Amino acid sequence: MATPPLHELGAAQAATLLARRELKAEDLVRACLDRVAARDGTIHAFVHLDADAALAQARALDAGPIRGPLHGLPLAVKDLFDTADLPTAYGSAVYAGHRPAADAASVAMCREAGAVLVGKTVTTEFAYFTPGPTANPHNPRHTPGGSSSGSAAAVADRMVPLALGTQTAGSIIRPAAYCGVVGYKPGLGRVMSAGVKSLSPTLDVVGAFGRSVADAALLGAVLTGDLRLLDDHAHGTLRIGLFPSPSWPQADADTQRAWEIATSALARHSDTCQDVAMPQNFDELIQLQKDVMTFEMARSLSHERLHHRAALSPQLVALLDAGMAISGATHQAHLQRTADWRLRIDSLFERHDVLLTPSTTGVAPEGLGATGDPLFCRSWSLLGLPAVHLPFATGAQGLPVGLQLVGRLGEDHKLLAAARRIHERLTR
Repeated sequence: MATPPLHELGAAQAATLLARRELKAEDLVRACLDRVAARDGTIHAFVHLDADAALAQARALDAGPIRGPLHGLPLAVKDLFDTADLPTAYGSAVYAGHRPAADAASVAMCREAGAVLVGKTVTTEFAYFTPGPTANPHNPRHTPGGSSSGSAAAVADRMVPLALGTQTAGSIIRPAAYCGVVGYKPGLGRVMSAGVKSLSPTLDVVGAFGRSVADAALLGAVLTGDLRLLDDHAHGTLRIGLFPSPSWPQADADTQRAWEIATSALARHSDTCQDVAMPQNFDELIQLQKDVMTFEMARSLSHERLHHRAALSPQLVALLDAGMAISGATHQAHLQRTADWRLRIDSLFERHDVLLTPSTTGVAPEGLGATGDPLFCRSWSLLGLPAVHLPFATGAQGLPVGLQLVGRLGEDHKLLAAARRIHERLTR
């Protein structure tokens, strides 16, 4: 079998070669930088790149001992994360040229594990809905999704094997779906968020993009410190709960077809697929997520709201004004309702190991003026459950489509092990 070009190597495969010293970090990083030079004029995934520094990091790694599980792997970082050696603007002109004093905790951990930081990727304005210039690698006339636009696009276009992103509503799962890569959103509280621009402490999660479940799990293991995420075997029969959700009528033909493909393929194996008994009033979680996010974003971005209002997009200003109109007492009631739902939803996992559910309403919409609807992600973000997007099909327009798996809080390792097995069956 012919060896693929270096920039096409997945993270898990490249990590093995690097650890055996069968591949030089400098060669891998150079191949990825060449791919960026060839493609980023079209895709616009990166907002800042430092090729010389990345190559210097790679040469230092080649000259020293193996640093860790990410040794020599090129990594792209969403421009919501502080980086000490690269500008961090949070997707806003307010912070143009801003140079943080220190790395975000997650960035520092990735460097400690041997990752080579190639550059910062485009995020929407403060990770809300106003998009940057990034285009979808499968068709540049279509959105890559957001807010982790550049991270998903860079991995999909083979510019880097791994990238960091964040999710508050649907900002990992949705761009992963639109760009056709694996997106892993850890369970709430599994990854330290220090040094990442805070939007909604109740909802914000740091996560990973890769080209396979194994790739995303490799980065996830470093971020969480949980080596169980590297276990590639789901033990015993999987009990897969089919959860189309109350929003299913808004899924288009492409998502419905992906659902049919998946449920048919999984039914042919020994795993069990059962319809989930839909919790009563589950659809209220969508508005509840919006309310919690709106209240907390308005206060998290108080400095920007008070001192840089004219530099913010009208869409963000409207959100912040709406958030300030929600009282603290109302927000506490929302948080209590959220806590009640988190306890209630846990009972589903007594009967099901994982839940299969849509990631998006359909394939990436045409146009770069919006990033798509996070409808099918909002409830899971509110609940704080771990989730992973699995790409496996193509829609009518030739764009990628897939579904997400959701796991029990605290059981990310079981979710990823199940995701590996299920993804293999869906992509045979």
